[in-house]
Formats: sequence, structure tokens, C-alpha cells
Amino acid sequence: MLLRDWLLIGLIWFGLPAPGVAEDTAISCSGQAVQGGLLFCTAPPGGTLVVSGSKGEAMREVPVAEDGLATIGLRRTEALDLLITDKDGWAAPATLTLSAREDPFRTITGLDCDKVDARTEEQKAHAGRSWVKKQNAFKTFHEGAGARNGFIRPSVGPSSSPFGPARKYVGVGKDGEPCESTSVHRGYDIAIPVGTEIIAPAAGTVTLGDPDLYYEGGTVFLDHGDGLKSVFLHMSEVDVAAGDMVDAGQRLGASGNTGRTTGPHLHWAVKWRNPSSDDREADFYIDPALLLDLDPVG
Repeated sequence: MLLRDWLLIGLIWFGLPAPGVAEDTAISCSGQAVQGGLLFCTAPPGGTLVVSGSKGEAMREVPVAEDGLATIGLRRTEALDLLITDKDGWAAPATLTLSAREDPFRTITGLDCDKVDARTEEQKAHAGRSWVKKQNAFKTFHEGAGARNGFIRPSVGPSSSPFGPARKYVGVGKDGEPCESTSVHRGYDIAIPVGTEIIAPAAGTVTLGDPDLYYEGGTVFLDHGDGLKSVFLHMSEVDVAAGDMVDAGQRLGASGNTGRTTGPHLHWAVKWRNPSSDDREADFYIDPALLLDLDPVG
């Protein structure tokens, strides 16, 4: 690496603009600076922001829209000290210190093993078809800025399980054999009776409307634009179909007790997908509860 490259890296790290950059040109970020949160960052339009930890970890590149705004999701395990730089060096970087999450570990017992995991050949086939539908929906991107106007609750009711805890599911099969499975809860659960109305928390385009996925039951995927996609699970009624455009507050269907559940509720999840990357395995879920406190931008 040439000496001038090392000098440029040093200028970026200490928050100084690159040579030839106006001092008032700088990256500015607002939103939820917490692990699992969402940032809205302003930068030179049409450029690319590079997100990395203080030690170079968690690096990813995020596009800046033509209106000068980049929407950046933060992993549940994101590095606490972030450096956000302009890939082309036209703007001074932003440094952020995130608040850390403290997610508990939970054990849920007394489950039917058929709800813990697919066991029979028929169940495995159903789960396989469901997986293909979900993956295809996650690969579909739509234009939109519904998230920038803020989020509203998709249904009225108390929270029954937050985003973030690792949960062990323990059950017994019809043959008396035990089973267990451990995973991170990547959604926000609202305890509501079967048949309660579910509405769009922000405007978007429906990319999946299916009444019978294996684990998820009745499911709706809603693409808000900027890479953000809401996922609604365990519904008893699905009133929208792929391609439908909906406004914030518009009915999507009704809550239920379908798929892998321990009781009636709505599971609302939000996945941040990087629009500049074809690697869907690198996408991740963020905390929907934090989105409810976001201020509108733009």
C-alpha cells in the first residue's frame, strides 16, 4: 500500500475529510443506535457507505439513494463502536457508539414435537415447499420509502415475547420420544385473540401472501423499500396477495394460531436486506419494537 493510501486511511479514521473535500460535507446518522436497531444516514447522493467496527469487523457496503439517504440495519450482535465512511472519500465519516442488548435465554416446554420440527416425510415436504416460497420472496425487492414515514403497531395488544432471546423448545412426540430445538427469537410477538385485525405498519408492496406455510402458518411478507421487509406469521386470515400495494394502516388479514405456536398471537419480524448485495445469507433481522420509536425522516 502506498504512503498516500495510509495517510487517507488515517484522515478517515480520525474523522477528517479527505483531501479536496469541503469541511461541511459529512455523513450524519439518526435513528436507533442500538444493537438490532436502524439508522438513517445522509451522505453524497448515489454513493456508497462502508460500515465497519472499530477493529475492522462487520464490514459491509450500503448504497446511498439519489435523495442522499442510506438505510442501515444493525445486527443483534453488531460491534458497539461503528465507523461509517464514504467509499469514494467525498464526505467526512461518522463514528457511533451503540447501546448493547441484554437478551435472556428462555426454555419453552410441553410442545408437540411436530411443532418443534418437521418429522414425517409429508411434514418435511411441506416445510421444504414453504422454505422455497420464503426464499423467493426475500429475493424480491421493490422501490419504496414507506419506512421513512415511521412505523405504527400492526395490531393492538400486549407484547408477549420480545425480539432477541435465544429459546430452547422442548417437546414430546406422539411416540413418546422427546425432542428439542434451539433458536433466536427474531420477531416481536403481540398477544391477541384469533381473528384480531392486522394492519400494515408502514406502506409497502406485498411479496408473499400464503395461508399455510409449515412453521409460520398464515404468512404475509410486506416490502417497505430501502431493503426493509416486514414478516407477519401465524395468521388465521390472509387478505392480500403478492403484488398488492398497501398503505400504512391498511388491513392485511387477521391473527391466528397457525404453524408452530404455543397460543394465539402475531409474530411480527422485520428483515434488513442489503440492496447492493446478491448475498441473501448476509441479510438479518432487526428489532421491530425499536422501529415504533423512530422519527420520520426526509
